[in-house]
Amino acid sequence: MDETQLRRELREAARAHRPDHARMLARVERGMAAPAPAARSPRPATRWTGRRWTAVVAVAAAVAAVVGLGGLAATTLNEGPAAPATTLPAPGPSARATATIDPGSNRWWAQSDLALTTDTPVTALTVELRIVRTPGVVTTGHWRTRPAEDFTETVTEEGRELVYRWTLKADRTVPPGPHVFAGQYNHAEGVRDASADTYTVVLTGPDGGRSTLRGDFGTTGPE
Repeated sequence: MDETQLRRELREAARAHRPDHARMLARVERGMAAPAPAARSPRPATRWTGRRWTAVVAVAAAVAAVVGLGGLAATTLNEGPAAPATTLPAPGPSARATATIDPGSNRWWAQSDLALTTDTPVTALTVELRIVRTPGVVTTGHWRTRPAEDFTETVTEEGRELVYRWTLKADRTVPPGPHVFAGQYNHAEGVRDASADTYTVVLTGPDGGRSTLRGDFGTTGPE
């Protein structure tokens, strides 16, 4: 078929075509009666649930861990030198003391006795009696129950006091038990008040622990 014939047949077919107006009108009416299409909702925001949320949490935890470790490292590096350890002294030897005026004292003479009881060995010991120099007080001697060669003994006048002092020599030990240290002196006739007289005992144990005992005679001598 040549082009001229094709054009002719197309024109004849167009003239013969009769559109179906009723069908076209019905389609328009149906379109107008149908509800308008709903507006397309926007894309919902991403919800961090399930495995995705778990992954985010894991990453956050890892970051926090790294940051935490970094802070700890910085703190450690910025710390000053460690303070030296404090060593508390060992407890000293267990001991007790009682100070009395010997019952053999009289109106002109007196003896001050210090009874010391040690419960453990003592490797260093100093015993000191201080007798107030009331009228007529003059030393007349001293003694102790421990061997004399174990101690250095002195009697001195210090201010208004007469001082008797016993110091244990190096490499000597006082064993547990009762021990007595006594200072003797004359005094003015009459009853002498010994309440102001005092004693001090310093004891050291084999481990270096130290104890100190202090007290006074707190009594009046015999008439």
